[in-house]
Amino acid sequence: MGQRQRPRPKRLASKIRQVRLLLGLTQEQLAGLLNHIDSPPQAGHISEFEVGRREPSLLFLLALSRLAGVTVEQLVDDEMDLPAKLPRRSKLVSNKDGRV
Repeated sequence: MGQRQRPRPKRLASKIRQVRLLLGLTQEQLAGLLNHIDSPPQAGHISEFEVGRREPSLLFLLALSRLAGVTVEQLVDDEMDLPAKLPRRSKLVSNKDGRV
């Protein structure tokens, strides 16, 4: 008997891509901004997140939501939309080493 996959938000992959594009970042730049989390993503991971081939960790989702100025709920809830505009990147960096 096989294991059933747990349910995933249907819009999560597209929302991750939407956030990155609204922030004006490449996959490499986003990976660099999130390199402080445990098990940081590489650019290839972000690509896989954006097409739904790989499920992001909760730590990734939390860091991305903080970077974008949105809630984790807005990212994972298929019933919720992301805002049309996100805060400017310059406001997102909260300390000297670039962590958010």
